[in-house]
Amino acid sequence: MTRTPPPVSHDLAGGHAIWAPSAEHVEIRRDGEVCSLRRDERGWHTLPDSPARPGERYAFRLDGDGPWIPDPRSLSQPDGVHGESEVVDLAALGTLAAEGSPWEGRPLRGRVLYELHVGTFTPGPDGRGGTLDSAIDRLDELVELGVDAVELMPLAAFPGDRGWGYDGVGLYAVHAAYGGPEALARFVAAAHRRGIAVLLDVVFNHLGPAGNYLGLQGPYFTDRHHTPWGEAVNLDQPGSPEVRAFLIGAAHQWLVGMGLDGLRLDAVHELHDDSALPFLAELARAVEGWEREVGRPLLLVAESDRNDPATVSPVARGGLGMDMQWADDVHHGVHAWITGEREGYYGDFGSAEVLATVLTRVFLHAGGYSSFRGQDWGAPVDPASADYDARSFVTFLQDHDQVGNRAAGDRIHHGLDPRRHAAAAALILLGPGTPMLFQGEEWAASTPFAYVTDHDEELGRLVTAGRTEEFSRMGWAEEVPDPQDRATFTASILRWEERSRDEHARMLAWYRTLIGLRRDLPALRDPDLRATSVEVLAEETVLLRRGDVAVLAHRGEGRAALPVPGEVLARFGEPLREADGADAGGADGTEGTGLDGPGVLVVRTA
Repeated sequence: MTRTPPPVSHDLAGGHAIWAPSAEHVEIRRDGEVCSLRRDERGWHTLPDSPARPGERYAFRLDGDGPWIPDPRSLSQPDGVHGESEVVDLAALGTLAAEGSPWEGRPLRGRVLYELHVGTFTPGPDGRGGTLDSAIDRLDELVELGVDAVELMPLAAFPGDRGWGYDGVGLYAVHAAYGGPEALARFVAAAHRRGIAVLLDVVFNHLGPAGNYLGLQGPYFTDRHHTPWGEAVNLDQPGSPEVRAFLIGAAHQWLVGMGLDGLRLDAVHELHDDSALPFLAELARAVEGWEREVGRPLLLVAESDRNDPATVSPVARGGLGMDMQWADDVHHGVHAWITGEREGYYGDFGSAEVLATVLTRVFLHAGGYSSFRGQDWGAPVDPASADYDARSFVTFLQDHDQVGNRAAGDRIHHGLDPRRHAAAAALILLGPGTPMLFQGEEWAASTPFAYVTDHDEELGRLVTAGRTEEFSRMGWAEEVPDPQDRATFTASILRWEERSRDEHARMLAWYRTLIGLRRDLPALRDPDLRATSVEVLAEETVLLRRGDVAVLAHRGEGRAALPVPGEVLARFGEPLREADGADAGGADGTEGTGLDGPGVLVVRTA
């Protein structure tokens, strides 16, 4: 069982305690005044009988040597990841986050999610980057779209002002450039008033290279396991109970302290853990208790490369207890089929048969050979399982990785006929998973979403050179946008004025239509994977069936006929026409029996 740190205060976050078993002596500097902390046998250093004060600035120094370092449990780093921590009134934050009508939460499995990056979601107050407060101004547009929950890319304090947040080092703190913890509390309250739940992407599998002082304090990392970023977070070696408590404490802070509705856990396959109770299962059990505490549902969503349904199976049945997991194979199947791309991990994808597999069985690599990985991979999804269902898998046409990890940050629709974009979107939004949109895709945003950083000069040069070298090896001949250049960041900021213009407005109307159909038609909310089928009519054409709803998706320039009669519910593209130019109709009086060129047709079948 993990051990929790001794409380500093019931109402104040940050203050006079730090777990630093590697240090014999720790000093604290509080608003310039230095004093010593008391060490216990577990390596906790505390300052008893000296309450923290809201707004107080403080830092620690280990064994009288080295830098003054911030509190790893600080909620606020107003001067960045190397600066002093700030004490925050947690009770006041909770009150602020709960302002407005009472929020009882909402079930999110099967609902429409929307991933957004605070820095590029809006231009912000000065046009140089968005904040949590400026994001509030766009929540009404998400309500009109039909979004049920927003998923914020990481907010944990990271180096510089600009970035994706996956190099965060302050796992409890809200990034200062986004407005700090008070701004997050305002955002949560504003979203809840509109009926929108708030999820947060958290990174527990590694810390960034700048501002990471945990290794100085104790065994937060271990060389027993390795990740793409170096030594793994210590989840199963000596000292791991306190490390696990540190991570679970961060989750508690976001979900209970700040009133969020769920967490998306980054790359859980890099949480290396040979302990009897895996960390994720321990976290899932903790969250079950917190749900009872707060009286509303709390969600855990995993990003996992393992293709293993055990991720979303109950802990009591040997699973990891996650509520949902991202389904990359569904993305790859739809993307490769609609675009024709086959490079890299798209190599096994692209055919209509593979598309049918991922739409009905989620994983293509379900125990068979993955050419990209060079080995057998994954485990099959059981459509009849009582442990999970279609809603357990988050599906998407775009996300931050699948856009931002392209050399230029180009979106799928930047090189795609709008009719094909519309068809691909329909397969996701009318498919059986829990659909997620990525900011701006709903109006075919013209802006890219590029990889951006704001490191110091030395580290920044390495990042820029590494990015260029990576894509050069992949055969990319054009110039790669410099992640460190502010212009790369500003070019990625959404242009909301586009939404009312020409093809952008047409695509926005289409997304609203699809989300409306999903909301209104019971067949499109059925979580039973056995109720979904896909018929391959031709390599260019597939028919997705969900109960009495059929979706004809056609990527080719030729004609595609609908093999079943039905009432037309929605169409994007040209209808089939008779020789005299009239719309083709069915013998029973039904209309719109197909498509002339790329597009998508949605019908209610007889």
